[in-house]
Amino acid sequence: MCSADRSATAALAAVTDAPGRDGHPLVVLIDGPSGAGKSTLADTLVARWPGEDVPTLVRMDDIYPGWHGLTPAAEQVTADLLEPLSHGRTGRWQRYDWDAGRAAEWHEVAPGRSVIVEGCGTLRRANVALSDVRVWLGADDALRKERALARDGAVFASHWDLWQRDWDAWCDRESPERQATIHLRTEFRG
Repeated sequence: MCSADRSATAALAAVTDAPGRDGHPLVVLIDGPSGAGKSTLADTLVARWPGEDVPTLVRMDDIYPGWHGLTPAAEQVTADLLEPLSHGRTGRWQRYDWDAGRAAEWHEVAPGRSVIVEGCGTLRRANVALSDVRVWLGADDALRKERALARDGAVFASHWDLWQRDWDAWCDRESPERQATIHLRTEFRG
């Protein structure tokens, strides 16, 4: 079994064993540095989700308002998505149009359905009480950069150092790895 499959299996076990899983919707947060495999893990979780309650998948990459958008996107997810959902109300998130360089349409997420939010910035202290399963996904730094640049090409290459500085500052402030209920590591290429 490859490390991606092992990660998905471990995350699914955490979902299945989550307190209150007895039919209640779950909030799963997947965080880790760029290129760690968060999107791949989230896709696998959705595909292998137990039961008929297929979760809504929200990707932070769709929310970041530009290359300096880590903190604003994380705050938006907390205030507009997770807090309302925790009170049984409709949550929402706003897509950022990277090509136009501006905020775009809002997307609603209905209460009563499980949700997975994946991306840098999901495991912040404010989200601990608003989530059930919090996954930290790590990988070797050189491998992460290789994956991220293979995925996003020259666009990300010119911003890698800037994003990494913002990410490091975010980690110093929020200690996202410490907020996790499960720690995983991936080693697959591609």
